[in-house]
Amino acid sequence: MTSFASFCSRFGVAVLLVALADFFFYGQPAGITVLLFAILIAGAVVAAHPAALNSTRPWLKPAALFVALLPLAENVSPLSVTIAVVALIVFALSLAGRLRRGIARIAGQVALFLLAAPLRFARDFFRWRRTVRRLGGRRIRLASFIVWVMPVTLGAVFLFLFGAANPVIEYWLSLIDLMKLLDLIQLARIVFWLFVLAAVWAFLRPRLPRFPRRLPHLAPPAAMAAPAATKPATTIEDIVFGKAAILRALIVFNALFALQTVLDAAYLWGGAALPDGLSYAAYAHRGAYPLIATALLAAGFVLAALRPGSETSGDPLIRRLVYAWVAQNIVLVISSILRLDLYIGVYALTYWRIAAFVWMGLVAAGLALIIARIALRKSNEWLFSANLLTLSATLYACCFINFAATIANFNVDHSLEMSGSGTPLDAQYLRSFGAVAMPALDRFYLHKFGNQTTHLADQVMIDDYIAEQKQWRAWSFRGWRLAKILDKRGPLVLPPAQQPSQPAMPSTSDR
Repeated sequence: MTSFASFCSRFGVAVLLVALADFFFYGQPAGITVLLFAILIAGAVVAAHPAALNSTRPWLKPAALFVALLPLAENVSPLSVTIAVVALIVFALSLAGRLRRGIARIAGQVALFLLAAPLRFARDFFRWRRTVRRLGGRRIRLASFIVWVMPVTLGAVFLFLFGAANPVIEYWLSLIDLMKLLDLIQLARIVFWLFVLAAVWAFLRPRLPRFPRRLPHLAPPAAMAAPAATKPATTIEDIVFGKAAILRALIVFNALFALQTVLDAAYLWGGAALPDGLSYAAYAHRGAYPLIATALLAAGFVLAALRPGSETSGDPLIRRLVYAWVAQNIVLVISSILRLDLYIGVYALTYWRIAAFVWMGLVAAGLALIIARIALRKSNEWLFSANLLTLSATLYACCFINFAATIANFNVDHSLEMSGSGTPLDAQYLRSFGAVAMPALDRFYLHKFGNQTTHLADQVMIDDYIAEQKQWRAWSFRGWRLAKILDKRGPLVLPPAQQPSQPAMPSTSDR
């Protein structure tokens, strides 16, 4: 009976959340409603596990969750939604007492939760049915439905009589259009309901899948009895990946990387003349991404060569060579960042080039953490946790950065028309960002034509954006700030008949 009551109560909460999700999201713009729904899910999780907050600091977990949900108030984006989902998963697992210690283990639990979430409700439903049958629950289940027959029937009769006796109730009943209600039941809407139900149920009953483990006694006796000393004293693996091979490899790698570092120092920082036909932009662009791949490959080699407890990890000479090589890799990443900066100075900024900056910074941080792991004699699990923590903090910070506005402002300020150098402004690319690019385009047109010129299509886009922001569901702090700026714009002024040429940017493949 306890299991039956628990299932029914959680199912009722899940249905209520599905109804709220339909009201918030179906056919509506996403905005502040995403944050509100996340808070409601958190409240439902607390209601499902009330005893979990009986600790010395019950406010700590909700406060940490609130900080993780703050990016949703700034702007609703795939990144902020992802951070919110991960935070809710960790919150639900912690209240259920299933959260393990260690960032690496928590990351694995989050992945398992997402893997099991789509089928959690179906599995719990059929498990509940089997439990009810085993406990003789057919009679309980039948009684739970029969008990509602009399109240619902007499309630309908009383409602009909009240409608006949009271004109107000009769008017209210006349407003109910059953056919219109049936129109709401659409296949797409039903799929939406089922999706939300499965997602919400996974938070109300946070469980992780269990995988069968191979027990030691199941191993063949001959394999268990085989002595470890049967391995030959010297194998091909020992020769190819042994201490001597790794030592020679590190010497060769350090020499090659030193050559690359010297070339970058001469051409990028020293201002040496490049060969004929090669521009600084081309030199920068060709090396930005391959050098990052080189650094990642080097990091993988270091982790494999200096495994904790291996013979190579304890050799002082190999450790010093590894320190020197990783330091050169960090210089290589910094060189890649400078290459990309030079290229952007010529060919403008795009989303993919900002992502490249972030990625290069993460690679440099990862290489520094490799040095810390070797120096502090930490495990690879510590290294994975430290990198995951760095990545999480970086992505969280990115939620509060308006990259579209950053790109628009940078491209306008460094365009040929505004600065006298660089590439002509690709206004069409900036318009693809939507209304967020209009403040930067206003400055461009004001400089170009002497007034705040607006295309008719841009004005329509601005009006639609302001109208959308007036809907409370679509509200966000970033959208509210932009709407205030757009509200202060002057009346529509059409541009002159001849527009400045807007050639395509020289490199659009990495936008």
